[in-house]
Amino acid sequence: MQIFGFIQLPFALAGLVVGAMVGLTGVGGGSMMTPILVLLFGIHPATAVGTDLLYAGITKISGSTVHSMHGSIDWRVTGRLASGSAPAALLTLLALSWFGANSDHANSVITTILGFALLLTSVSLLFRPTLVRIYAPFFEARSERQIATLTVALGAALGVLVTLSSVGAGAIGVTVLLMLYPKMPTLRIVGSDIAHAVPLTLIAGAGHWAMGSVDWAMLASLLAGSIPGVAIASHFAGRVPDRALRILLACVLVLVGGRLAF
Repeated sequence: MQIFGFIQLPFALAGLVVGAMVGLTGVGGGSMMTPILVLLFGIHPATAVGTDLLYAGITKISGSTVHSMHGSIDWRVTGRLASGSAPAALLTLLALSWFGANSDHANSVITTILGFALLLTSVSLLFRPTLVRIYAPFFEARSERQIATLTVALGAALGVLVTLSSVGAGAIGVTVLLMLYPKMPTLRIVGSDIAHAVPLTLIAGAGHWAMGSVDWAMLASLLAGSIPGVAIASHFAGRVPDRALRILLACVLVLVGGRLAF
């Protein structure tokens, strides 16, 4: 069913649901959208990932702009992440192009990595405070040069993960950054991670577009639903039990991730 000539109602409703979850909890964009497209709508994994990457890039531009206006972005950290993620994303795109983004082999690899990425995301959501408490002292004792190297390595890992699954730039990235920079305010960590996700998702999304793995009508429909979904849910965010929603989201991701990975 289409409205306004090109907006497809089922995808707009999916965007509304995902946008509402993002507005209520601050997480759930890529980790929810791609599985919904693959499992609920039967979209080819490469197309789901490619479309979701551009969807994420567009939606994160506004978030990055707000964080920049409030001075809550550490551009040094963002630059370190990008210096690892951009080359990794480009190399991953070259590999996908070589094997064929829409081939059965690529489809199997993308689906499996998506599953494991969702499982990692659920662990990040459920055990972030515990992980930070255990590992932050270790990283705090590292030298500035070592932390810089590890941040670049994190960026490279996210570059591969996000390009193949569209998942990981949010919950996983923030969790590891909190370990690497335990003295940095959480808001600044989140702002830096969002700022880094913009070029990463746009580069990866553009690569998928070049390989024909982006559905523009579906992208427009998702945005038509998610933009009001985020706005409306953000208004009620303070009245909803955030922790309960995060636990519920993590449990759902475990089930979906397990199904895709195994």
